[in-house]
Amino acid sequence: MADQMRKRDYSLLGESGRTAVDMGLAAAEWYHTEVPRKEMKALMQRSDAPAIRDTIIWLGAMILLAGLGVYFWGSWLCVPFFLAYGVLYGSASDSRWHECGHGTAFKTRWMNDAVYQIACFMIMRNPVIWRWSHTRHHTDTVIVGRDPEIAVMRPPDLLRLVLNFFGILDVWHAMVDMLRNAFGVISAEEKTFIPEMEQPRTILIARIWLAIYVVTIAAAIAMGSILPLVLIGLPRLYGAWHHVLTGLLQHGGLADNVIDHRLNSRTVHMNPISRFIYWNMNYHVEHHMFPMVPYHALPRLHAMIKHDLPGANPSMWSGYLEMIPAFLRQLRNEDYFLKRELPATARPYREELHAELAPAAQ
Repeated sequence: MADQMRKRDYSLLGESGRTAVDMGLAAAEWYHTEVPRKEMKALMQRSDAPAIRDTIIWLGAMILLAGLGVYFWGSWLCVPFFLAYGVLYGSASDSRWHECGHGTAFKTRWMNDAVYQIACFMIMRNPVIWRWSHTRHHTDTVIVGRDPEIAVMRPPDLLRLVLNFFGILDVWHAMVDMLRNAFGVISAEEKTFIPEMEQPRTILIARIWLAIYVVTIAAAIAMGSILPLVLIGLPRLYGAWHHVLTGLLQHGGLADNVIDHRLNSRTVHMNPISRFIYWNMNYHVEHHMFPMVPYHALPRLHAMIKHDLPGANPSMWSGYLEMIPAFLRQLRNEDYFLKRELPATARPYREELHAELAPAAQ
């Protein structure tokens, strides 16, 4: 079995996915730290106020930065404003679609839906596809052949990782998928997690997005300027670096094919600006264990259960210092993973299925 799994097939239609189902890794019962029911109910309490505040800051800052960028257009003074605008467009949108997709950011449903649609457009992720894709990601987190959102495959493609700091490959694939969906084609892999009744909406949204991009390109041609594209579209490229910087830390270098989020997810302490852009997703073990806890309650959840988790990395730098060597070792041995130590107060890792699948992994 170990030899069979060493060559990982990340296709959702491949052998690794079928093996995961046979081994009980698909839709498995995951390990959870015990939290008293009353305290968990309080943590899961939704509120509009934090998300309204953060959304006003986010969109307000984008409008201000875009206005200053346009005002100074034609001189180098516009560059810092558009660079900052790009991060809010091409990176902050990543966490907004994510949290609003869970339906936990706001208490009011239409607010979640509105911000979700806006953020999905900015990050170029079809809101229908990614709602169902992300559901599968939480059900089968980093289960090879089941999880459609594994950011770093084994052995890692380091060139791809570097290019995605500039959004190059992700945007290319997003454009291809948008065009394919706009012409009415749902891929075989998409059909494995998108319900049939939702597929027409996938096509409709792709067509709306395509129309927006066509109008934006036409405006740029009519104006004889790339300014419209600097405001809509291109920020997904030049503003992508922060969401890639933080996103790689979520699961990079850690175990796959396990049913304990402490083994396959990483919590990292970050500075306040990155936490705002990232909407507290740096508490990633906590988020995966309890995905219905709103982003603004994750620091409280972390304080409550940290006795049962690996120690959080004190900084992004610390996370990369352990993650990059793991990537380099996986170039030579794709079964290698970084197993982080638990405190003495924690319950042991739940890793019996991983031991059966890949006994030589460490």
